[in-house]
Amino acid sequence: MMPSLQSNLVLYNDDVNSFEWVIDCLVKECFHHPIQAEQCAYLVHYTGQCIIKVGDAAELKPMCDALVTKGLHAQIHINHEAV
Repeated sequence: MMPSLQSNLVLYNDDVNSFEWVIDCLVKECFHHPIQAEQCAYLVHYTGQCIIKVGDAAELKPMCDALVTKGLHAQIHINHEAV
């Protein structure tokens, strides 16, 4: 059995989208609690990026695609260490 690779869904600051929009997207597309989404939005704003979900790349891809479709800058980064 092949070990699964842990992946990170990363959201980047874009200086375009409002806090409210980012929070709404994280709640709807990534199933965040509103408080968690707000914290991620602030981290993105102040640090430039935030890991918003961790898991298998196949599970994260639909979320990433939905965020990008909504105008957010998100990418999946694969951790190459076996889990």
